Amino acid sequence: MFKVLTIILVSLVIHLCPAQEIVEEEITITNNNITLPGTLTYPKGATKTPLVIFVAGSGMVDRNGNVPGAGVYAYYIKQLADSLNKEGIAFFRYDKRTTNPENLKTFTSSTPFEILVDDVNTITTYLKKNYTFRDITLIGHSQGSLVAMLAAKKGNVGKFVSLAGLGEPMEKAIIRQMSEKDSVLGSITASHFKELNETGNIEEPHPSLLSIFAPQNMTFLKTWNSYNPSKEIATLKIPVLIIQGESDIQVTVDDAEALHKAAKGSTLKLIPNMAHTLKIVNSIQENYQSYTTSKFPLSTELVTTLTEFIKK
Repeated sequence: MFKVLTIILVSLVIHLCPAQEIVEEEITITNNNITLPGTLTYPKGATKTPLVIFVAGSGMVDRNGNVPGAGVYAYYIKQLADSLNKEGIAFFRYDKRTTNPENLKTFTSSTPFEILVDDVNTITTYLKKNYTFRDITLIGHSQGSLVAMLAAKKGNVGKFVSLAGLGEPMEKAIIRQMSEKDSVLGSITASHFKELNETGNIEEPHPSLLSIFAPQNMTFLKTWNSYNPSKEIATLKIPVLIIQGESDIQVTVDDAEALHKAAKGSTLKLIPNMAHTLKIVNSIQENYQSYTTSKFPLSTELVTTLTEFIKK
């Protein structure tokens, strides 16, 4: 669907860790005129180790799990990469196309959701061609769960992990989230989605909802909303792991259970006190704080669960 123009290897660094040396390669992958810079890390000499490709959630999320413009400095992707590297697993994390302001200039009202899936397939193809990793696991977090799920259907990967992924169409989740904040705004959100689904456009978005229903988002939202994750995951023919934090304030346990029910033979893991940021929190205040600082610990149960699944 989209042509890959160039792939550039930028640099290679070796870091000394207590137990082993970790190789770090900075790689920029270009899909058409979009740059997708990323970091590949793996234990030195372990090029036949399993590889994780991490697909981040919605918004301007960078490879570390931060959104500087929104004050998000959780570093959860970087911390997960470091933790899995220590378990002998290679990890590739990248800046989504929405992270780079130059990339955003190409985002128009006709840009479809599937462009994110194409980015993942481009990355997967490159890593399979240029490295000898034993197996590839796609981990999709939040919105990235559906993106990675659709990419996994191409058959380039051996395993799939849904991490805090929705089990229903995006529209229902956003209406639910908005209604919890303000019932009136929730009703307006529902009417906006109805208009979008019927006409492909929203003539007069509510000022409080412009961050969602901006003019340049119309096709992206409509095509994203056309997918039901529970139906898509049911078509996968590879091992599937579904992980959900019980303290997640964005995605619910019901979502995870819906995915698990749909994906026959899948494994479901619910982790107590784990927030959407993959950190362990003990109060609603800590939950919100976990988005703005890296001080909260990553769930060790998450790392153990992923390690066992990836190495199986």
